[in-house]
Amino acid sequence: MPENDLFQPADDTARRIARDLIDTAAYAALAVVRPGTALPSVSRIALATDDAGGPVSLISGLAPHTQALETTPDCALLIGEPGNRGDPLTHPRLTLHARAALVPRDSTDHATLRARYLDQRPKSKLYIDFPDFRLVRFTVSDALLNGGFGKAYRLSARDIAR
Repeated sequence: MPENDLFQPADDTARRIARDLIDTAAYAALAVVRPGTALPSVSRIALATDDAGGPVSLISGLAPHTQALETTPDCALLIGEPGNRGDPLTHPRLTLHARAALVPRDSTDHATLRARYLDQRPKSKLYIDFPDFRLVRFTVSDALLNGGFGKAYRLSARDIAR
C-alpha cells in the first residue's frame, strides 16, 4: 500500500458495514456524466437489490440520468444516511463505482427482477409497467467505504458480494 494511501485494508467489519448499507438502502444518489459534456450530474433514485445482492433500480427514460447512462454507463452510487444525532460525517456511507445495464423488457431476466423489485418496493406497482420505466442493474467494480472519522476503506466487488 502506498504511504500516502489513507485507506485501510478491507476487513470483516468494513465488509459487514458495506453489505448492511447496500441491503438496507431505499435510495441512492446516482452520479452520471452528462451527455456531450465532461460535467457530472447527480440525482436521487430508488434502490433495491437483485437475488445476488447487487444494486438495481427502476428509472424513467424521461429522466436525464437515464439518457446519461445510455450514453455512458459508467456511474457511481452513494448510499448511507446521516443519523438523527451527531455530526453527519460520522455516519457510514458507501460509494459504489459501477456500470449500469438497462434490462430489456423482453429478456428472461426482466420478469424475475421485476418481481423482486416489486417485493422490495411495492409502491412502484403504480408505475413499474409504464412504457418509459426501465429496470437497471448496476455491476459494481469497487467501492469506497467511509465508516466515520478515520475509518476509510477501499473495497473490491468481492468484498461487498453477498
